[in-house]
Amino acid sequence: MRILLVTGRLAEPLVRKYGKGCDVFVTPVTVAAFLTPELIVYYLKKSKINVKEYDLILIPGLVKGSAEVIEREFGVPAYKGPKNAVDIPQVLKAIKQGFKLSKIVPADELFSQDALKKVEDIRNKAKNKRYIEKALKRPGNILIGTLPVGLDFPTRIVAEIVDAPSLTIEEIMRKAKYYLREGADIIDIGMESGKTNVEFLESVLPEIKEKINAPLSLDTLNPKEIEAGEKEVDLILSVDFGTVEEILPSKPVVLIPTNMKEGKFIEDPIGRAKALEKLKEKALNLGYKGLILDPILEHYPNFSRSLVAFYLYRMRNPQDILLAGVGNITEMMDADSVGLNALLASIAGELKISLLLTTEVSPKATGSVRELKRGIDMVLLGGVKDVGINLLILKEKRRKEQKIEFAKTIIRAKKKPVKLEEVYFKIYVVGTELAVTAYKGTNPVMTIIGKEPNEIIDTILEHFSISPRHAFYLGRELEKAYTGLKIRRSYVQEEELFGDFYFEKRFITYYRRI
Repeated sequence: MRILLVTGRLAEPLVRKYGKGCDVFVTPVTVAAFLTPELIVYYLKKSKINVKEYDLILIPGLVKGSAEVIEREFGVPAYKGPKNAVDIPQVLKAIKQGFKLSKIVPADELFSQDALKKVEDIRNKAKNKRYIEKALKRPGNILIGTLPVGLDFPTRIVAEIVDAPSLTIEEIMRKAKYYLREGADIIDIGMESGKTNVEFLESVLPEIKEKINAPLSLDTLNPKEIEAGEKEVDLILSVDFGTVEEILPSKPVVLIPTNMKEGKFIEDPIGRAKALEKLKEKALNLGYKGLILDPILEHYPNFSRSLVAFYLYRMRNPQDILLAGVGNITEMMDADSVGLNALLASIAGELKISLLLTTEVSPKATGSVRELKRGIDMVLLGGVKDVGINLLILKEKRRKEQKIEFAKTIIRAKKKPVKLEEVYFKIYVVGTELAVTAYKGTNPVMTIIGKEPNEIIDTILEHFSISPRHAFYLGRELEKAYTGLKIRRSYVQEEELFGDFYFEKRFITYYRRI
């Protein structure tokens, strides 16, 4: 197959480097992103290239407009390639494998869309009524409410509303709806440790159940609370050696290998796995049904031993349904939750853990439900690398190379004193929007609210006369605020959005003689 790659002058070396085996047509435009399909047609016509000799034309992904214009003009299939030359080999490989490119969507974005569609197809298969009926006849699968859970279904996310009795019904509903939007499958009502909140369960829980169109779980070890709330929930978390004989729930139950009444917790992984088997046998003899086993995931410094316990239990009991409290890790480690959740989702895939319990109590764990969902989706696609979607939020998979063009005249930038102006601005992130308040003196005179920086700066320039330097400053700060908004990080004007971990710090110590 003969493929013609279209590019601009600056990107030519990289396109030739990564587009080996293809012919390259270089337009006289410096930056490929400034091209349009109409311009490409114009330049191809001016050239001596016989376009009809090619089987396919790939234009830069950053070109605005449809490649249909080019195809219609020359009668040769034309599509959008990737936005960055470094991704050309991946696109060429996909073409050979029969992947259908788009005339409108850049190839790299299309890969992501295609991966998400494949995930949706996998999930839809697990929603098929006949598939569910067959799966439920096999061991290792149960219903939690109307939600099928187990070895033949995608890993489900249980999102905990911590200390629910201390919240208002409005706060609980807001959190529950947020979790469901983010990808949670089950909403977990977390009770307050050391308290008995029967009244909350009898009066508030029915209202929550009525308003939430999703399975509910009850997170407590208190037998009185389990008895009071069992009717309204679909899953009980948790029962251990100290409570197993006190209750006999009709709903699915999570078993944990502890005796909290006596303060007993088994540290040894082998002993823990055996204890959980013993508890399971006891529960079955008492008439329990729908058992889910949780060997208990611990945070540092006991993370590794708890992983061993999960591994041993899974090897000894290949058909049991497992749950892991991954929120123990994300909430108890001062590291970005994105990578942690990717790792935890992959571990769940390896060990066939059917339920992952998480929460977003601390700001550092914000977004954990969405991140877990993406991690699970990656596993469903067969891996955690090169599957079309990823969890690379702050870092990148490949460096985006570009050729830098210098002018003949090069000068060193110099900072000048800032002159005070009549009006100044304070920038905020409010919910999912940006807000800018203009001040004259100490008096706020106007607040501008918008979704993205360009519309706000345009509105500012429409209403206020400010210097170019002031406009550049606002643009820089608005972009920082917008980045904070996108990654759910706090923004404070004139503060750095990220620390300088990757930069060398130079400490200067000043000594004063006494």
